[in-house]
Amino acid sequence: MAPENPQRRLSERKGLSAAQGICYRTGPFLVRLATDYPPLLQTLAELYPGTQVRGDDEIIDFHLGLRRPLSPRRWWRPYIRFHLENLVPFEPYPLDHAFPLLEWGLNWCIATSAHQYLMLHAAVVERDGSALILPALPGSGKSTLCAALALRGWRLLSDEFGLVEPAAGRVSPLPRAVPLKNESISVIRELAPNARLGPLYPETRKGTVAHLSPPGDSLRRQLDPATPRWIVFPRFVKGRPVQLTPVPKSVAFRRLARNAFNYRLLGATGFLGATRLIRGCSSHRIEYGDLDQAIRTLEQALLE
Repeated sequence: MAPENPQRRLSERKGLSAAQGICYRTGPFLVRLATDYPPLLQTLAELYPGTQVRGDDEIIDFHLGLRRPLSPRRWWRPYIRFHLENLVPFEPYPLDHAFPLLEWGLNWCIATSAHQYLMLHAAVVERDGSALILPALPGSGKSTLCAALALRGWRLLSDEFGLVEPAAGRVSPLPRAVPLKNESISVIRELAPNARLGPLYPETRKGTVAHLSPPGDSLRRQLDPATPRWIVFPRFVKGRPVQLTPVPKSVAFRRLARNAFNYRLLGATGFLGATRLIRGCSSHRIEYGDLDQAIRTLEQALLE
């Protein structure tokens, strides 16, 4: 997504008031969305059932709009823009990619403003009140492993953001739809044929993407925090036998800090939050070429 001038004002505010709008909860945040593209609201309702709220007496964290610009271009190349209040921070997306634009745009909103948390670039799942944090760089297989764990009885807290409360040390849930990419889509469909996946979006900047809806329990409990207990750095390597090895706390600290969106920005708060997290968790790395074996190895090592 190529950024535009962040000071750009809404030149197309006219018509937004007539757009359809909803308010919905995603973890600790309330989002109000206005759009003149009804299929977006339909996809949102299918992938996030039960999250809509009235919002009349609530403080809204993000006022978003996704709408089609009023220009001749819309007739031969339909597209849609993402609005954050008075800003248009991104280039337009193809109209039929409205939902990925909403998801990625909301990620940007959270990453640039939710500094009450130490924000880790990590998937997080929970079992019996204990959280497993999976920090990883793009391409490591984090989303696929996270989706598989969520479909095997772990509660999905997040696929993208580990929201750590620096003082309390807890992880706040942010159960968003998991964006599965390319081969991962068929892997998850084979693993869980009844899993609820959204439409296929070809030719995105990350290839073909389909979104896995968070399990119902994850959405119902999206205000219930969890206590971090394990940190595992995952890496998928095709054909590699499963290897789960301990990581020294000093190494884990450095890797965790590199996988945080705002570690440096938070200064001492980020350092103390990361230190507390590392001290309270066991740290491992896992390399694997088989998803089922990876899950079995993790559950045997962490839960038994």
